[in-house]
Amino acid sequence: MASNIKWKVISDQALHFCSWGDELIVYNNLSGDTHLLGLVAAQILLRLQHAPSDFISLVESLTSLLPSEVMGEPLEPQLVNILEDLNALALIERT
Repeated sequence: MASNIKWKVISDQALHFCSWGDELIVYNNLSGDTHLLGLVAAQILLRLQHAPSDFISLVESLTSLLPSEVMGEPLEPQLVNILEDLNALALIERT
């Protein structure tokens, strides 16, 4: 994944959030879909809702919040997969 690609929340949708422990429930008013996100995915989506961000900036901002390994796996590969998953769910897009 190119580190200079910026990601943002898809602008026409209104996302509604409900926290449930370390998980976040997200309702997308455009699709009518509800998603249950884990801690890392929730933090990514919340950060992107404030402002678009590139991969390196996301890694740097999340590293201060999360350990360098989450659930026994390095953070960076998880972020790549989560960004692609959030994109597939039509919650975020590349800019």
